[in-house]
Formats: sequence, C-alpha cells, structure tokens
Amino acid sequence: MEVIREAPLLRYLRWAKKFVKFFILSLLCLSFAILLLILYLRSQPLPETFVKQTTTIYASNGDVLDTMHRGENRILVPIQEISPALIDATIAIEDRSFREHYGFDWKRLAMAAYVDVINMDMRQGASTITQQLARNLYLSLDKTWERKIKEALLSIQLELNYSKDEILEMYMNQIYYGHSAYGAQAAAQTYFGKNAKDLSIAESAMLAGIPKGPTYYSPFNDFERAKSRQKLILDAMERDGMISSKQADQAFAEPIKLKTRTNENMAEQAPYFRDYIASLVKNKYGIDEELFIHGGLKIRTTLDPVMQKKAEEIVTSVLPKDSPNLQAALIAMDPATGYIKAMVGGRDYKTSQYNRVLGKRQPGSSFKPIMYLAALQNGYTPLTLMKSEPTVFTYDNNKQYIPSNFGGRYAHDMINMREAIKTSDNIYAVKTIDFLGPQKVVDEAKNLGITSNLQAVPSLALGTSPVSPLELNAAYAAIVNKGEAVKPIAITSIEDNQGNILIEEKPEKTQVADPVASALLVNMMQSVFERGGTGFRVANEINRPVAGKTGSTDYDAWLSGFTPQLVSTVWVGYDKNQKVDDVKEGYLSKKIWAQFMEGALKGQPPALFDMPAGVVSVYIDAHSGKLATEHCPTPQLFYFASGTEPQEYCTDHLPANEAPTPLKPPDSSTFWQRMGSWWKPSD
Repeated sequence: MEVIREAPLLRYLRWAKKFVKFFILSLLCLSFAILLLILYLRSQPLPETFVKQTTTIYASNGDVLDTMHRGENRILVPIQEISPALIDATIAIEDRSFREHYGFDWKRLAMAAYVDVINMDMRQGASTITQQLARNLYLSLDKTWERKIKEALLSIQLELNYSKDEILEMYMNQIYYGHSAYGAQAAAQTYFGKNAKDLSIAESAMLAGIPKGPTYYSPFNDFERAKSRQKLILDAMERDGMISSKQADQAFAEPIKLKTRTNENMAEQAPYFRDYIASLVKNKYGIDEELFIHGGLKIRTTLDPVMQKKAEEIVTSVLPKDSPNLQAALIAMDPATGYIKAMVGGRDYKTSQYNRVLGKRQPGSSFKPIMYLAALQNGYTPLTLMKSEPTVFTYDNNKQYIPSNFGGRYAHDMINMREAIKTSDNIYAVKTIDFLGPQKVVDEAKNLGITSNLQAVPSLALGTSPVSPLELNAAYAAIVNKGEAVKPIAITSIEDNQGNILIEEKPEKTQVADPVASALLVNMMQSVFERGGTGFRVANEINRPVAGKTGSTDYDAWLSGFTPQLVSTVWVGYDKNQKVDDVKEGYLSKKIWAQFMEGALKGQPPALFDMPAGVVSVYIDAHSGKLATEHCPTPQLFYFASGTEPQEYCTDHLPANEAPTPLKPPDSSTFWQRMGSWWKPSD
C-alpha cells in the first residue's frame, strides 16, 4: 500500500496558521490583561502623599516677615501662574513628547533598556515627566527593577486620574531647583526675586536647566555653566517650534539679573516675634510641627514693620557697646485692639534667643498704677493725703516691713496721690496697700491681665512679685482703655494651603475697672513727665501727651506708658545677678521708651486723653488741698469723680473781709488749652 507523505509546504502552512491563531489569541489575552490592569489601576486610589510647602508669616501690611521650610522651600501655585515659557522650556528639555504619550516614551524606553542590558546595569534613564512625578511623590531614588516597576504602575495611574495640565502643574510644583527651592514659584523667587508667572524666556530657559543638576547648573555656583545649559534648552525650544530663531538669540543675549543672595544664617527682622509666633502656633493653637513648617500655611500677624524697625534700631543705638551684657526688652501694642505692633526680646538675637518680653522680673514702681487703680475704686481720690516720712509697717502677727524712698528723699509732709505717682513715693504706696489689703491689689492685677503668681504682702506695692513686660503692657492697656481689658493678639488668622481659615483672632474687650477711676489715674500718670517727675529727664524727647510710670529695682529698670494710640513697656537689665547702675544704665529704659514712642507715632497727630462722663475738673490750692480762688498763688488743675471733689474754698490767701471767688477750670473743649505744654511743633 502506498504511503502518501504530506508536502513540507503544507505542513509549514499549518504550523503558521496555528502560530497566527496562537499569536492572535495571545494578543487578545494580553490586551484583555492590559485592560483588566488598566481598570484595576483606575479603580485604585493613588498612595497618600504630603507635599511639603513653605509656610509664610506676614506682617500687618502684607509684607512677608518670614518663610518656614527647613530646607524645602515650596510655594504651590496653579499652572496659570507659571510662565508659559518655563513650561515650554521644561517640556522641551525633559520630555518633548509629553503631550502625546500615556506616561511612557517607548522609543526612549527601548533605547534605555538596550543600554541597561548591554551594560547589565541601571545606567540609562528614560523617565518622562509623569514618571519623574511618580518617583518624586511616592518613591525613593533607588535604581532597582522593583522601583522601576512601581514607577511604571504609578505613572499609569497618574495618567488615568489626571489631565496633562494637572500632571504638569504637580510636576512644576514638585521638582527641586537647588538652594532649598522646590517648585517653580520658590525657584523664581530664589534666583530672580520675582513670581514664576513673570519669568522671561531667558530666565525660564536658565531655570529649566537646573533640575538636571541643581548644584552643578546653579547660576549662583557657576554662571557660565548655567548659560551653556540655557543655550541647549533654547535650541531645544526652537527645534520644537516653541520659539523662533530670533527669540532664541535674543533670549541668550539677554542679561540675567540674579537676586542678591543674603546670609541665610543672619537673623532677620523681628526674630523674637517670629519665635513667639512659632510658639503660639504650636502651643496655643495646637498645630503640629510638620504642618507648621511644611503645611503651606499663611499666618497673618499684627506686627507693624515700621514700628518694629524703629524699635530694633533704637534698642541697638541706645544700649552702650561697652556693656555687651546689658539687655533690653520692648513690647508695644495698640490699646484699642490688643494687636502687638513691635517686640524686641534682647539686644542681639544671634547671641541670645531668649525673649525677655516673656521673661519675668520685678517691675518695681511700674506696678504702682495697678494698686492706685484699686485705691481709686475703694474710696481714694487724687487728693487723698498721706505723710511721706520714714515709716515702719507691721503685718501678719508683728512682722515688720521698713520701706524707704529712693535716695532717702522724703517730703516730711502730707502729699496727695498725684504727687506720690509723680515722684514715685514708696511710703505713700505702702500706706495705700496697707489700707486696701494686699489681696485686693492682687485681684485688681488679675483683672487687668496679670497672670503671674503675685504674693499678697505689703511689698507688692513696690513691685516685688515678678511679672513679664507683656503682662504689664496688657495691664497698662486696660488703664488707658478706661478700664477695658484687651487680650494681646499677635496672630489675626491662619489659613491652610487651600485658603481655609483654621484660626481667626478678633479683639476682645472686657470691662474690668471703673472708667472714671481709670481716666483719673491716666491724668495723674501724665505728671510723671512733668518737672519733678521721675520721667521728666526724657520729656523733651516727646512732642505729644503721654502718661506712664517708671520702675526700678537693684537689678531692673522699667518704663511703661501710653498715648491713646499706643502702649509700650521697656525693661533694661542683666540676665544674671548683676546690679543696674541707676544713673548710667537705669536711665536707658526711659530713653528707649521716649525715643520709640515718638518715632513709632511719627506722622500721626498728637492725641488727647479724653475724660468720660462723671468726671469734673477743679483748681485746687496746692498747700491747703481746698478749692483754689483767684488769689491762690499755685493753683493746680485736678480731676475728680463727680461728687468727690472738695467743697470748701481756700481762705489762706484771701484779703481781709473778701468773699472767695472760685477759679474756673479751662474749657475742656479748647484744644490748645488741653494740650498745655505738650505740643511742640516738629522741626
């Protein structure tokens, strides 16, 4: 029987047919698998990521006071606020087919794979913008196949979940440009001092060249190398039709003006205030460190840059250079709102970061107004008389307290409250607290905003319980506010990176003292700057009505005071147990205060301390303490709560058989009369 053999050609055709079927089936299976993979990746959320952004602290006028980033300075901006030239330059040099591919540039990938296989190493990179974004957002920079696979899958997810413009926006806000600048906005500000939307073609081409080697191509480090890289990118932009040949030549010839680099370690303006803000953000408002530094927050503060600059300059110029350990603190706020306008915590932040505005020291006689406010609400008047002479006080089961006046100077006569405030008479003060009881003074201080622990003892009248300048300043603000306490505010709002308000502070006023008593005290505190007052030495440096009180201990020198627009406190002393020379060093607190108040309010018209309803003014004879007549040689104008003024006329200076003629007080509505000797036109 004859065996018919199959022709070789037919056998090959049959195998080819099977192969085609297998290939088509495999292709279908592969396509189906790819479809399933795409559907799976599309359904899976991308890993969570926290993009570090720079937190910005603003002064009250909108100026940037500080940026917080700790080496990762990033300010997110939408793609519409990035120069189109920078976007084109980035695409031209990093991924020219970005708009066409789906996460991979297959030609570049094939070439890179070929090089890697030939060298058996991960040498060649072919990453697209999408792949770079995936790596920067979610992965490490390790050159491993595992990382490459993850990068590929994440790139597909990015392309499936975001548009090309969204991917480009994320990329432009993510990449590193050197010198701690991440993203286009921070880079534009770092290198050129402008916003990313304002970059020219020349600047864009130079900036786009930096990410390949942030140190190597930094124009700060090697300008010629950066220019060479810029030329390469301009040529790539011309090649891809993004710019013309003429534009490329003009851009390369354009002079590049780099931003002047500052010493990054040098303390900037208001360093103590910036530390105070950081403390409030974390400790008062409960915002954690990572969100504060890298959350892209916008923190708006109350600081007045002009006042702050004057405060820093005055502290620096007044403190003697031959006493480098002598320190100072200054705090100023708007008494109407509680907004902190200036804060100086020491003479040199680089040497010492300790903020003395928050430190507690004995306030000395600058505490007395708090006690006198309590006295005015408990039966005292500005004319209450006590004898100024050496006195031994007994309290708490025969304990003795023997205060003395500064320099051993006593009137050895009856003096009133106004004179006691003016000359800072200690005997009058201790007699007052002895009358009131120390606890009543403690309670008054707490009402006014003093939070420190105060000892209810007679010496409290002389300021022996430590308080901070910030606390004392708040108490003085309540006094000038006619008894309305305001909380000190340094931050008005905190926004997150989406513009949501996290924190908002508004002025809060609380009536804590009688308005009439407060106004009477303010009037008497003006006498401190009159002839014979403890602040008279600097009165010639002030051209507006002011009121205040000096204070001194062996180790501290204070002056706290106010105008209707501004209240400030100055402390001068040493951090360690070193006495202050009252003549040479104690005077400096007054000098700093006077120069600051005049400088801070320069350009603002002098404001008057007005009196509330329920206050009457009368002339008093200084010797008898009775209503003055036209014959009294030294009448003084006093203010009283209505009904507490003297009713009898002085008859000591009347001619025989002549009835007393009352001396009328000036019309309180007359501006110039009320201004008195305060107004001195500026040169």
